[in-house]
Amino acid sequence: MAHPAHEDTVNLVKEIFRSYLKERNQRQTPERFMVLEEIYTADGHFDADDIFFRMKEGGTRVSRATVYNTLDLLVECGLVQRQQFGKSQYYYERAYAYQQHDHIICRECGHVLEFCDPRIGEIQRMLSEIHDMDIDGHSLHFFGTCTDTEACEARKKANNNKLASVKD
Repeated sequence: MAHPAHEDTVNLVKEIFRSYLKERNQRQTPERFMVLEEIYTADGHFDADDIFFRMKEGGTRVSRATVYNTLDLLVECGLVQRQQFGKSQYYYERAYAYQQHDHIICRECGHVLEFCDPRIGEIQRMLSEIHDMDIDGHSLHFFGTCTDTEACEARKKANNNKLASVKD
């Protein structure tokens, strides 16, 4: 799992985002940059509501719409990646200065494990040559179930509690 980005990285992605917004005549609001900072100082994968509630709990006043719209902008400019782990809900993770990796997802509790295997990069290069394609990225997801059933049940319960609090 990813660890929070260093302050230098956070400052750099803010500059990249600032340039991106300026080039497209988009507003450079403090709320957009707070969303970006929240993402780059957090661990792992998150959905839009995770960001919204974390910011709200931290005392930041930001609307859900701002979080969703900012996530879209961050995906467009390449600072955030959008993933769909077998459900209709999107999950996000930071993309800048972040090692290429793939995912193993539990179908029961939704737990996501990241892994990096250099053989996958070799396969990508080989496929690029065989099919005469310039492949510049990939997304690989394996699905299964946790073998630690107690931990899996605990995560399911926590996820259900989270969904209940979102509905409130």
